[in-house]
Amino acid sequence: MSGEIIGANGLRYYDLSNPWGHGIPQWPSSANLEFRTLKFLAKDGIYVQQMEGIMHRSTHMDAPIHVTENTGTLTDFESWRFFGTGVAVSIPKGRWEVITPEDLEAATPRIEPGDIVMINTGSHHNLGDNDDYYAYSPGLYIDAAQWLVDRGVKLVGIDVQALDHPLGTKLIDHGTGPSQPWLMDEYKAQTGCDVMEDFPLWEPSHKTLLLNGVPGIENIGGDLDLVTGKRCTFMAYPWRWPEGDGCVIRVVAIIDPEQKFRIESGE
Repeated sequence: MSGEIIGANGLRYYDLSNPWGHGIPQWPSSANLEFRTLKFLAKDGIYVQQMEGIMHRSTHMDAPIHVTENTGTLTDFESWRFFGTGVAVSIPKGRWEVITPEDLEAATPRIEPGDIVMINTGSHHNLGDNDDYYAYSPGLYIDAAQWLVDRGVKLVGIDVQALDHPLGTKLIDHGTGPSQPWLMDEYKAQTGCDVMEDFPLWEPSHKTLLLNGVPGIENIGGDLDLVTGKRCTFMAYPWRWPEGDGCVIRVVAIIDPEQKFRIESGE
């Protein structure tokens, strides 16, 4: 089910998560997700499935340990960061474009200290097992990530393949890459520039946000367009997994059109 849900109290609920499960596309070179059915209703009276795979799939968040050794896991984030008011902002970007501090400063509604921020580039419309979503998406890089930290936001979500621009990942010659080396030649042909000079850092947005205590959610989607341009209340909690490096997450936005209810948030 998708679209606006009206609760008995008049609040409007919007699911900003993409589907999760068998057949859902995932980041290139990551392990696949496998399901087995262990119990059937007709035979056993109950239905039970078993899953094997990684948590970095569809709408999910990362922990600092995912990108930097000897750092925090999922449970090291303060719980107050996953609930509160904030904004869903439109920052339309195309192939390989970079979200800048100027884009964030000009976004409406204005991003304020303490906000949860959901960024809509339009990329979630490309979600699928394709290069448009994974290899050619726009994204954050170090300057925009640092702007969000300096602004004092409490959580960030974005509708692209990762917290980092794809050319700041191992798709090119970073980390354990390149897993898609042809992108470096394509970038040179398209821009006339060396991709390693334009994107010299490996996952700097991950490190800038997560190591400063700001959770980051990748692959935001669902009803994102319906709340873009609005101030909302958001909630998105990961599992209580002390060793967790990442976690699938359900992201919900709530709007009170008549302002009858007061939803408190904060530390």
